[in-house]
Amino acid sequence: MSQPIRIMPCLDMQNGRVVKGVHFVDIKDAGDPVECARAYCAKGADELAMLDITATVEGRATLLNVVKHVSGVTTVPFTVGGGISDAKSAQAVLDAGADNVSISSAAFRNPGLVPELIKLFGAGKVTVAIDVDQNAAMPSGYEVYIDGGRTATGTDAVEWAKRVDGFGVQVILPTSKAGDGARTGYDLPVIRAIKSAVSAEVVASGGAGTLEHFYEAVQAGATILLAASIFHFGIIGIGELKTYLSGRGVAVR
Repeated sequence: MSQPIRIMPCLDMQNGRVVKGVHFVDIKDAGDPVECARAYCAKGADELAMLDITATVEGRATLLNVVKHVSGVTTVPFTVGGGISDAKSAQAVLDAGADNVSISSAAFRNPGLVPELIKLFGAGKVTVAIDVDQNAAMPSGYEVYIDGGRTATGTDAVEWAKRVDGFGVQVILPTSKAGDGARTGYDLPVIRAIKSAVSAEVVASGGAGTLEHFYEAVQAGATILLAASIFHFGIIGIGELKTYLSGRGVAVR
């Protein structure tokens, strides 16, 4: 594989604290975001994500003071999502120290926002996240969900990913609602289906529980491996994961 895989711990935020749920509910506290970010950078994370998981449904912007504090200790590319609804809120997040913005519900509700942000900030600064759940009635078997996984859209996930890819987005982040926090493995069919339909990089997100799960995601076409609870609760270390992947012939940083 030409390009090294990147490991991306994700800080899911609620009320200024890192939290982790299962299937987008049953939320538990997982620590202070600044301490988590500092620790992950020290342990070899290649990128860091922070998602304000209730910003959209609460109809508010991302907590910029938290972004500022976390970016102050972060030494790797830092992606922030949640509550970014227009160019102004995206600019505010970048000004607070984020390297990239991730949009999901706002992109779906207003697809024109995607090319607008790319034009303003560059394709490398915009990630489109797609929450998905299985639905046999969809051509791909997966449906797009918005509002933090609460609202079904009736739109096929792969078709939406293709549309997003057509705007020139370089990173697409699908998260399977079924896999989220369950540690039962990434939803490999959705990674494969989206990767085969787009030219963007695909992030594996939702469900990592063992070292093998990460390797399976690479085999399915993911080049960025995102996980939260297994890193937060010390089940797998970043160094341990890189050693394992390297031993399986996967290029790591």
